[in-house]
Amino acid sequence: MRLTAYTDYTLRTLMHLATNQDHLVTIQDIADLHSVSKNHLMKVVHQLGLSGMVDTVRGRNGGLKLSKDPKQINIGEVVRNSESDFFMAECFDHSDTCCAYASACALKGVLSSATAAYLAVLDGVTLEDLVSKKVGGAGLKAKASPIHLHAKIKQT
Repeated sequence: MRLTAYTDYTLRTLMHLATNQDHLVTIQDIADLHSVSKNHLMKVVHQLGLSGMVDTVRGRNGGLKLSKDPKQINIGEVVRNSESDFFMAECFDHSDTCCAYASACALKGVLSSATAAYLAVLDGVTLEDLVSKKVGGAGLKAKASPIHLHAKIKQT
């Protein structure tokens, strides 16, 4: 299972807002922190605003803030809302049924179960869990540092 860059930026935005609740944060602040496109983040923030998770304040001293307590923001819901689909293989797309194994294949059921298990784990996590030391001991109460999407692999 791999999240899209859109979902990754959505989660990073929410995490940054959760760790900076004492002041408004700008899209530029988040873009600079993670070295990502401000234009792409504008789309993410727009959708977060429509979903009711983020409030936007316009104007010279404007910015972003969470509209809900981090305890109330479920990560499973965030991922479901930001991913366009969970097609693990071609056969998940009902409009494309050209697989020669479709009539006797068990792969779709196995992958479907794996996706459900993945989402079930995310359903048990809140935004507060991600920014505290409750999940895996790696919370973000300390100063955040950039996360790079793809590590460079050295060729030997």
